[in-house]
Amino acid sequence: MGIMAMDRRIEKTGLQKHKKAIAGAAIALLVGAGGLYMAFGGTGGQTVRVAEDRLIVSTVNQGQFEDFIPVRGSVEPLTSIFLDSVEGGRVERRFAEAGQFVKAGQPLLELTNTDLQLEVISREAQVIEQLNQLRTVELNLEVSRLNNRQALVEVEYKLVQLKRTLDRRAELIKTKAISQAQYDEAQDEYTYLQRRREVLKETQTVTDRLRDEQFGKLKESTGKLQENLEFARRNLDNLIVKAPVDGQLTSLEAEVGQNKTRGERLGRIDRMDGFKVVAQVDEFYLPRLATGQTAEAAIGSGTYMLRVAKIFPQVRDGQFKVELEFASEAPKDIRPGQSLQLRLKLGDTTTALLIPNGAFYQDTGGAWLFVVGSDGKYATKRSVQLGRRNAQVIEVKSGLDKGERVVTSAYGDMIRMDRIQLN
Repeated sequence: MGIMAMDRRIEKTGLQKHKKAIAGAAIALLVGAGGLYMAFGGTGGQTVRVAEDRLIVSTVNQGQFEDFIPVRGSVEPLTSIFLDSVEGGRVERRFAEAGQFVKAGQPLLELTNTDLQLEVISREAQVIEQLNQLRTVELNLEVSRLNNRQALVEVEYKLVQLKRTLDRRAELIKTKAISQAQYDEAQDEYTYLQRRREVLKETQTVTDRLRDEQFGKLKESTGKLQENLEFARRNLDNLIVKAPVDGQLTSLEAEVGQNKTRGERLGRIDRMDGFKVVAQVDEFYLPRLATGQTAEAAIGSGTYMLRVAKIFPQVRDGQFKVELEFASEAPKDIRPGQSLQLRLKLGDTTTALLIPNGAFYQDTGGAWLFVVGSDGKYATKRSVQLGRRNAQVIEVKSGLDKGERVVTSAYGDMIRMDRIQLN
């Protein structure tokens, strides 16, 4: 007869007991801290239990969507003129101070530049030397012209005398009073002087032409030197920095004794001909922004309309710059540097399904959200298509119906879950 084996209770080891106790304590701590825990539902997805009062649950409603974004802008003068150093130099004197109103042509700074002064003196010497050469050449050409003229006059005078001699000798040779040789001698001299006269005329023509050409080139060269001299003198005049326009000298960055290089910024003058607003806009809105779009700003007790005048597409730190101008006269009580809150309009107001603009958008990018079921017990993940958004609401294009409730608060670690069990 065999011995019948009997079941006996196996006691858990101390380590197993401790593990079970630790797990139970951890769950109790998690529930006590906020009522969050994960479970695997019957559908196979992950579920998290959250107290409903810890979430923001919003209702999908039909309403008017105002396509605008809030931006903060700074008031600046409509026209600003920057003062740059045309010629570098050492600051000798200041004639004005920042904050003053100045007139066009009013001296602001005096600079000294030894190299520029020496350059002007050198160019003056070159021009004087060239002018002296021009006068010398002109004098020599004039003397040569006069000598040719005098020689031509003498030849013509001799030709007149020889013509008379030939006429007399022609009569005398008929009576054999003179020999044929005497007549031929006078005739040869007369012919020679006629040829000499032609040569002198040709020489005078060539000399006059060469004189005109050489004199013209020297005069042109001297003119260029004089232009260079005037340019150098103007640069010397630029050492006195003057106000180019009427306005307020906003800044003057030059102290006595400082050395300023060519092209260095010296200051700025703001013309009091109006104001503009400069705002930084998130790069997300760059494709939707265009010149001519409007914005509203509440200033004092009134609301003022502005228009986008310039868009600078260069993006820095996730933002780009926009300049706006007042559609009508700017308010009289604004000042440069003042900050304004603007409502920049991107499109027309339309009727659409709307949900509040909540922190969930940063977690999901608007691709999905948690939708509360009709029983109110669970919120399930659902893909949606969202459209335009402003500071208050987001446009719903598809995926949601009017009256449905959605979780619009931040999701945090819940993005890994498929649904939320609401307590």
